[in-house]
Amino acid sequence: MSEMSRIVRTMTAIMFPFAMIYGLYVIAHGHLTPGGGFQGGAVVASACAMLLVAYGSKWVEEKIKEKNLSLLESVGAIGFIAIAFFGLFFGVAFFHNFLVGSDLLFGMVPAVGSTGANINTGGVLPLMNFAVGLKVIAGLFAIVLVMAYATTSFKEGKS
Repeated sequence: MSEMSRIVRTMTAIMFPFAMIYGLYVIAHGHLTPGGGFQGGAVVASACAMLLVAYGSKWVEEKIKEKNLSLLESVGAIGFIAIAFFGLFFGVAFFHNFLVGSDLLFGMVPAVGSTGANINTGGVLPLMNFAVGLKVIAGLFAIVLVMAYATTSFKEGKS
């Protein structure tokens, strides 16, 4: 897949940071608003796919290695499982909110009831959203990257 015109690359350079920020926002506020790790991860992976279309697969393959995506996906999966087991070790069940009543993460216990929508009001849910987000970002973009690589190899006759 070759790179697109200068106009497409310029618009991608402008839009890419906004798409990334929006995807990370959806991941971070998934416990407060509709969305979460999967939806935000899909937005971020789509932004990365936009880079692939605009700049071409060779440029993206130089910048992002498939091995690094596999590592990032594994970190997301291990993080999700670790949060589940921390709930078991510090509480009574998987995914128990072990952050309640402790100063482990944010230094204060969130107020009871309706609050100002702080990120620490979700307990372990934001942590799980970030873990799922990492896994989805890496997994979806790895799929798109492999498909682009296979298409490029097929067109060049390397099948």
